[in-house]
Amino acid sequence: MDPASGRDQAADVLVEGAVVSSVDEPGKGSAAGGARVLECDGLVLAPGLVDLHAHLREPGGEDRETVESGTRAAAVGGYTAVAAMANTEPVADDAAVIQEVLALGARAGHCEVFPVGAITKGLAGGALAEMGEMASLGVRIFSDDGHSVPNSRLMRMAMEYSRAFDVVIAEHAQDESLTEDWQMHEGPTSALLGLVGAPSEAEEIIVSRDLLLARLTGARIHFCHLSAAGAVEMVAAAKGNGLRVTAEVTPHHLTLTDVDLVEYDTNLKVNPPLRSAEDRQALIQALAAGAIDAVATDHAPHAVQEKDREFDQAPSGTIGLETALGAVLSLVYEERLTLLRAVEAMSTAPARILGAAGQGGPVQAGCPANLVIFDPDATWIVQAPFASLSANSAFIGRTVRGKVLHTMFKGKPVVSDGTPEH
Repeated sequence: MDPASGRDQAADVLVEGAVVSSVDEPGKGSAAGGARVLECDGLVLAPGLVDLHAHLREPGGEDRETVESGTRAAAVGGYTAVAAMANTEPVADDAAVIQEVLALGARAGHCEVFPVGAITKGLAGGALAEMGEMASLGVRIFSDDGHSVPNSRLMRMAMEYSRAFDVVIAEHAQDESLTEDWQMHEGPTSALLGLVGAPSEAEEIIVSRDLLLARLTGARIHFCHLSAAGAVEMVAAAKGNGLRVTAEVTPHHLTLTDVDLVEYDTNLKVNPPLRSAEDRQALIQALAAGAIDAVATDHAPHAVQEKDREFDQAPSGTIGLETALGAVLSLVYEERLTLLRAVEAMSTAPARILGAAGQGGPVQAGCPANLVIFDPDATWIVQAPFASLSANSAFIGRTVRGKVLHTMFKGKPVVSDGTPEH
């Protein structure tokens, strides 16, 4: 199943070295002598998954995750590329930190790591980071994720500067003046639970502002983890008007709502918050129609002691690299999403946004062998232990459908039968 070429058929795929050497009808290919054969009847072979949004925590947060453990978790989840967000300690706002993350990713060898650079120094929203310096090292996405760029003039400058390098500005759309001390989505459930809510309008205000600035500057704008129906409507309209805008949605926003917080499970405390059933339906419809381009995990590891606290004291975030495919395939089996569109949203589309050559397909002769093989019918209950160092999963105890069996990165098996090779 290869969205990049439109292929959706039974085939024999031969890999030699780091590349796909042939794709033939079953039984008609020329098998290489001594080749290892994987019998994949009933399974799906697709381009390796690509995550636009993962927090690998290193440097500075190695008690929660490292690049090595995070990329191993990614490979277990079928990913062959991840974008590592900039909110490390120190922040990835200069060449030195970017080089460190690149080196750590290459040393781990589980998948390709694309560091995301900060838009502003220290994520503080006061002055632009050294975007040109980081772009020269191959950084293609810049984000202050966790915070919106608060000042419209500064955001305009960032967009104008980004055009010189043809890079993407990725925005965490949240007006923080409307979300002070927030704990969850503002609505009937927040009132019932006695928790301070964050209104959907906080997201919509920033999306509206940034779409206007994108129209003014001609820059490429990407919206991280959209959660509100109104924001989705604005993005869809902007696409129709020719703006260079893309957007992502997380598996947890596609499958859970604010009502799921009735037991005060801190693993369900995420940023942006889980919203209403109506918002969830709008997200699913937008993903199916292409108004939302990609699924991104927003993998956010936290140590046990951080999450095992009173709800209002716990940090936001859930891990997601190992469960994303299973969560998204639940929508396929509800017939809300086609399997080809699911693969596209988790592989081909994010690779295109990231500018990740060799990722996301096509699966054809001469192309890099970055591949995933999964069983679309396998059901399993999410539970610890995880390949990630952290276990704060929003899906713990839930049954998901779709299990990764094999992941191949640059022609080498990095996961076999669901188990990491190293």
